[in-house]
Formats: sequence, structure tokens, C-alpha cells
Amino acid sequence: MDIFFISLGCDKNLVDSENMLGILHDNGYRITDEEEMADIIIVNTCCFIHDAKEESIQTILEMAKYKESGKLKALIVTGCLAERYKDEILEEIPEVDALLGTAAFTEILQVVEEVLEGNKYTYFADLKELPKSKSNRVLSTGTHYSYLKIAEGCDKHCTYCIIPKVRGNYRSRLMEELLDEATYLASQGIKELILVAQETTLYGVDIYGKKSLPDLLRKLCEIRGIEWIRLLYCYPEEITGELIETIRSEPKICNYLDIPIQHCSDRILKMMGRKTTKDDIINIVNQLRKKIPDITLRTTLITGFPTETEEEHKELLDFIEELRFDRLGVFTYSKEEDTPAALLKPQTTARIKKQRQKELMELQQSIVFEVSSSHIGRVFDVIIEGRIADKDQVYVGRTYMDGPQVDGYIFINSEEELMSGDIIEAKVTGANNYDLIGEIVKGSAKK
Repeated sequence: MDIFFISLGCDKNLVDSENMLGILHDNGYRITDEEEMADIIIVNTCCFIHDAKEESIQTILEMAKYKESGKLKALIVTGCLAERYKDEILEEIPEVDALLGTAAFTEILQVVEEVLEGNKYTYFADLKELPKSKSNRVLSTGTHYSYLKIAEGCDKHCTYCIIPKVRGNYRSRLMEELLDEATYLASQGIKELILVAQETTLYGVDIYGKKSLPDLLRKLCEIRGIEWIRLLYCYPEEITGELIETIRSEPKICNYLDIPIQHCSDRILKMMGRKTTKDDIINIVNQLRKKIPDITLRTTLITGFPTETEEEHKELLDFIEELRFDRLGVFTYSKEEDTPAALLKPQTTARIKKQRQKELMELQQSIVFEVSSSHIGRVFDVIIEGRIADKDQVYVGRTYMDGPQVDGYIFINSEEELMSGDIIEAKVTGANNYDLIGEIVKGSAKK
């Protein structure tokens, strides 16, 4: 049996997809990259915002066509959209043979076997349970970096967010399981480990009675083969002095932190259900930069939140100009049913949201271009992603300042042949908008 798998949405969803692929692979199923040749198609969906929901629905409909034009026997839908809209999917897309909820992905083998016997099937586990996969993941990110999901769900209940309803409350994974998984990833050649969860900073509170992310990080640093450890989704109010010191003192931990702040207006932050004020955010950013001078800070914003005024938008522009984040992304507010923010009035128009997003990103672009130019002449460790196809001596890499898929690259000129996953020293010789240009430092040892 050939299975074609589509994973949509975030990196946390991708980890679930890799676990499902591992279960199926270990039980004799073949994975194909040609949907028209598949006996089974599985779509792991996202519904975090409107655009993600639309992408998921369109993907399901496109795959459903292969029941007529291909050899497709079964179409299975998993993930957040399946959890949130199970009744609607079954009623409106009859081609779907099975649904699998977010806490039940480990049951993918049972679901596949049921649909192959001709049964319509749904499986939704208690969102208080923590899924545990007994199979090794099939890695889809290449040979040198991978995500380690350290927790599931969220307790924050921000007023715009549906995640707690489709993923459940916060549940940390046992440290022993995470260390075993990280050791396995290292044995597969993974050099960069990227820690993810809906919120990484609260790791361990529910099972160890305290914030245990620093403890986990120190133990991960001991794993042979792991060279870089990167932290995403650290909520600013949960960043402790111990965490900052751990990042500062452990050479394997990248001086890079993703801290989603969403806004700076105290009124908007309160309406969002966020736990920080503008001053709180400024204080934690200043503390991070004081303790770790070369830290790269990434954040995300939501523009056009209901009732946001033009004055509050300008306040946000001034705030970004003042704090000068190294990396920044802007989402337009997405009105999600069954969330408190959806009931707020007035809702901001699509035109205003797009205009405000444009202004914020143009400002951030000018900041990033200045930051990029300031790196000319510096030498960085660079992890190689690959080679430019039509340029034999030009390679694509990333410094510690850039996470995969979301940040920039450094393009390296090298007469020496390099492989994906090699870590080399490179000197920055130029900057091109978000990206850097560099050359390998001759005589530098590859890791």
C-alpha cells in the first residue's frame, strides 16, 4: 500500500505528521511523493487562522478528486481542522473516509486498517491525554535539523486564539522521553535541534511543579552530535533569569529567542488576554540584550485587532522603531468563531488590516536591512543547507541568527566542497536585504 501524506500548518503539526509516518512505515506501508499513485492520502490539517483553514479545505477537496482519477482507496483527514469541524467535514465532504483528532494521531494505523476494510471511521481522544508515539519519526526536514515538541496544548486562552479548544490545555512531555527522542535524532545525523510547543517557557510546570526548561536544555546539551539548540515560542512573561543564564552559558544553545508579543498597546494587550504590559516587554527585551549582547530576537505581531485605533497602530510603529527586533512577522487579525474576540465591535476592515500590516513590515524591512549591513566583516559559524543548483561554488547556509523556513540565509562562496549539515566558519562580505553574502574562512574545521 502506498501512502501520500500532506502536512499543513505549523512545525508542531509537522512533528505529529512525522510520528504518523513513522508508525505507518514501521508497519509496512510505503510512502510515496506522487498523489496520483497513492492508495491512501492523509491530510494533516491546520485551522489556526482563516487562511490556514481555507488552505486545509482546498487541499482536502483537491485530494478527493483522486478517488475518480487515481487509484485512491481512502482519504483520511487529521489534525486541527478535523478536531474543530468534524461534523461539518463528514457532512459536506463525503469523500472523506476517516477523521482523526489532534490527541489521537498515534491511532493512525488502526484508522488506516479500518478504512481499508471499507469502514467510515472517526477517532477523537480526550484532549487531557498526551499522545505517545512508540515508533521512530520519519524525518521530513532533511538531514541536519529537526523539531522537538516538548509539550502539547496551551493554558493561556488568549481571546483571539482557538488552540486550547482544538489542542487542549498544556501538557508537558516527560524529560526522559524527550532526551531519548533527541538522542535518536542525533543518531540520524541531526545537528540542530529546535524546541517547539505552543509555549516552550512553561515546560515542566504541570508535571515537575516548576519551570523546567533550563533543566531540559542543560541535559540536551550533553547529547553527542547535537551542535545547535534553538528555542521558539517563549512567552515574554515566563522568561526567567535562570533561562537567560542557561542560554548565555551553554555554547550549544543559539543566542536566538522567539518571543511572540502580539502588540504593545496596554489596552489591546488586555483585550487580547495577554499577560504582559508594554513596560514588561521593554524590560525583558532590555534584560536579554544586557545579559546576552549578541542575542537575536524574533517576534510576531497581530495588526487590526478589533477596536484597534489609528493611534494604537502608530504606537506600535513607534515601539518597533524603538526596540528594533532583529526578526519580526505580522499577522492580520483573523476572526475565529467561538473565541471572545470574535464578538468584539467594531471589527477592523480587511483593507485597514492589510494597510497596517504593510506599514509595519516596511518599517521592519528598513530595520533588518540596517542590521544585515552591520554584520559585514564579522565571522560566524554557518550550518550548510545545500548548494545553488547552477552555481557549483555557491552554498546556502544559516547563522545562529536565522531559524529554518522563517528567517534569512547566508550565501557562501567556497572552492571547498561542502555537504548539508556541515558547520563551517564564514566571513560576511556583503548584505542583500534579508540575506547575507559570505566566504568560507580558509582552514576552518568542519563539524
